[in-house]
Amino acid sequence: MADRGRDPEQVEREIERTRAELARNIDELADRLNPKHVAQRGTERLKEEAGIVAQAMGSLVRPAEGEDGEPGRIDQRVVLAGVGTAVALTALVLWRRSRKRR
Repeated sequence: MADRGRDPEQVEREIERTRAELARNIDELADRLNPKHVAQRGTERLKEEAGIVAQAMGSLVRPAEGEDGEPGRIDQRVVLAGVGTAVALTALVLWRRSRKRR
């Protein structure tokens, strides 16, 4: 029900504020959905993830000094653990497939 005690100028100001707010919201949504900006955000996300992977790979490399071997070489224990895990997972998948066929 309409409030007849309200000042028409106050109602107009409220309408203008609402219009301005809606216009800002629409502009913000258009900016978020702009394909160029979506691509930029995706590129930034990939760069961040690549940095995380590079840090993880850096932790696999032996330190420059030490009795374990040459600097910059990948630790063999890590490689062997990875190979062992891959073999175990492959064996598990093959075993489960063979059980499904029975």
